[in-house]
Amino acid sequence: MCRHVAYVGPGEPLGGLLVEPPHGLYRQSWAPRRQRYGTVNADGFGVGWYAEGDPVPARYRRAGPIWADLSFADLARVVRTTALLAAVRDATLSGADAEAAAAPFAAGTWLFSHNGAVRGWPGSLAPVSRTLPPEDLLSLEARNDSALVWALVLARLRSGDEQGQAMADTVLEVAAAAPGSRLNLLLTDGDTITATAWGDTLWYLTRPGGGTVVASEPYDDDPHWKEVPDRTLLAASRTDVLLTPLKEPADTFVPSPTPGSARAGGPPSPKEPRT
Repeated sequence: MCRHVAYVGPGEPLGGLLVEPPHGLYRQSWAPRRQRYGTVNADGFGVGWYAEGDPVPARYRRAGPIWADLSFADLARVVRTTALLAAVRDATLSGADAEAAAAPFAAGTWLFSHNGAVRGWPGSLAPVSRTLPPEDLLSLEARNDSALVWALVLARLRSGDEQGQAMADTVLEVAAAAPGSRLNLLLTDGDTITATAWGDTLWYLTRPGGGTVVASEPYDDDPHWKEVPDRTLLAASRTDVLLTPLKEPADTFVPSPTPGSARAGGPPSPKEPRT
């Protein structure tokens, strides 16, 4: 339902990572090569990046397709960053949240994206949502499955879990509550990238000149791209990538306690966005 990409490494223009590659995220919005679900990602896009000396990322998000935003192309040409997270969206369900539903979601130093869909949403995650404090539910940035998944990850991060643990536990919790969900998650704090492959494609590239890219699919034909096996947690720095298998969730779902409690070609014409 989406394509996303994250990068940490030497400073580079946004366009060098998103627009200029022959099969970059910009082109993936209308012509993805490896997308298993959906064909066009025109229901919004977003880019989050880190400026030198500021740990809190900036975001640029829109409800329409990336190819229709002429301002973004100019912005991407001149803005440089040492870390980014970007996504193009194919909405699972229509909604009224506009650009608020477009990744990346953000809190503090973190940027987050979800490529996939929660099966049976919203009813399937009703038990899970009750593990969150009411204020977390009331402050959801959008009324979609990705925003709730982000709230679950964020609650774990704020309770002290390290990034890989927070991502893995959230995926297993949601997969147990909603079997058949696709949960490719992507998270960065500007220094590292954490991701899960769960139901859709995920690749990574350690670039010879320094830096690591993690993406739904390769943005070029460099033979050094490596595919991440399904059911895997990825943890990456600027120089290293670690892959850890994820176990299938138990057949019986028991909601986790609330954190902090007892258990802490050329683009087509823009279409009307559905979110």
